[in-house]
Amino acid sequence: MPGSDVLVFVENHRGVLKRAALEALGEGRRLARAAGGRLGVILLGTGSSVRAEGLLGPQVVYRSEDPLFDSLHLEAYSVAFRAAIDEFQPGLFLLAATAIGREVAPLAAHLLKTAVAADVIEVEPKGQAFEVRRPIYAGKAIASVRCPRPAVVSLRPNTFPQEEPAEGPPPRVVDLPAPEASSLRARVVESRLAAGSDRLELTEADIIVSGGRGLKGPENFALLEELGRTLGAAVGASRAVCDAGWRPHSDQVGQTGKTVCPKLYIACGISGAIQHLAGMSSSKCIVAINKDPSAPIFQVADYGIVGDVFEVVPVLNEKLKEFLAG
Repeated sequence: MPGSDVLVFVENHRGVLKRAALEALGEGRRLARAAGGRLGVILLGTGSSVRAEGLLGPQVVYRSEDPLFDSLHLEAYSVAFRAAIDEFQPGLFLLAATAIGREVAPLAAHLLKTAVAADVIEVEPKGQAFEVRRPIYAGKAIASVRCPRPAVVSLRPNTFPQEEPAEGPPPRVVDLPAPEASSLRARVVESRLAAGSDRLELTEADIIVSGGRGLKGPENFALLEELGRTLGAAVGASRAVCDAGWRPHSDQVGQTGKTVCPKLYIACGISGAIQHLAGMSSSKCIVAINKDPSAPIFQVADYGIVGDVFEVVPVLNEKLKEFLAG
């Protein structure tokens, strides 16, 4: 069928592939198989050559090791995307709805002369189109959208399985062009890592422990940091906490922060404003700890503990240490 080929942009950070990108790759593999089409992959930046050789499943891998792609330079990305799209002619361009994915999805849509379906939780081929489902109105409703081919779809992280093929022939590898740095209208002068950027990212974490104003001050987040170390979890925060300067904005979970979908989300001292729920209500299992039994967070929680976080969290942490050690 015309337009049945799927092209996936897989985020590569110096040879390390984002988990959300691997989810997009797994979903792309499934959709290409269902539509009877080919699977193509775009890998950009340092380490892409090594990762390209190790990928199983795609028929074509478009790659470039040019260091221009180690930072988000949209003008350079445009050149690489155009070359891959012109040769592959995808019916579906797929990528993860990460911070980088949100930037480059409109670029791919512009090149394909189509629109973007963002933050999608389900994709199915339907004749000459793709039907997708995505949360709207801060997660209070799910919209079904029909996207004619070619389509650009970004997938919500931690929603799709990381399907890995057991075996398969190696892909055809195509080197992508990169523009001369001198020809670009903008250039990256310097990149600095933010403090704490070496910690586990919220969007990559299977377990997240988040705190709200109920923790009463930034110093008390040490309780959650300790619980996070016990569980191997990332630590998040509500908007009120970040606005107060207790935690950096990069820790914010919610409608104006990060949308997460971990296997386990533990909300400590968070009342559950609709803006916060929009960013975490799709978590597989939600545990809420709050001394207010009427807090809205309990309406979405799978398990609720009515109690003071300063009493509950230390006991929970000790019990978890005993359980994990035994």
